[in-house]
Amino acid sequence: MAYLTMNPSNEQLLKQFPEHTDGQLEEFLTRSDEVYRTDWRLRSLAERCALVAKAASILRDRREHFARLVTLEMGKLLREAGEEVDLSAEILDYYATHAERFLAPKPLEVKHGEAWVESAPLGVLFCIEPWNFPYYQLVRVAGPNLVDRI
Repeated sequence: MAYLTMNPSNEQLLKQFPEHTDGQLEEFLTRSDEVYRTDWRLRSLAERCALVAKAASILRDRREHFARLVTLEMGKLLREAGEEVDLSAEILDYYATHAERFLAPKPLEVKHGEAWVESAPLGVLFCIEPWNFPYYQLVRVAGPNLVDRI
């Protein structure tokens, strides 16, 4: 069964997407893991933060375009859709700006020796998000995880 994107105000079909097979999903995950291991995790924190900040910049530069998509596909008011785009850009900038502090080792008080907590990426994340805040739901997961090498 295909996924349909419909305009809720007039029920007009906007686009149709084929359903992925289990094999295709496995292939996407395998390719994602390969890119993570051979590219993304090798990038410096500065590079990762710059790319996340660039995503925020793109959202701001194309605010009206992204807001109109949400309005067309979900029926969200254009003003509210624009506010979601703005909030999403702010979230990405927040993580790009503060990642170094968030990812710094944190010392623990212990009786003997030294101990600390370090952040270590686990690999690829697979998320299924609700539809009602498409940009916000994505960046609240992607922002912190992209700066942390996923």
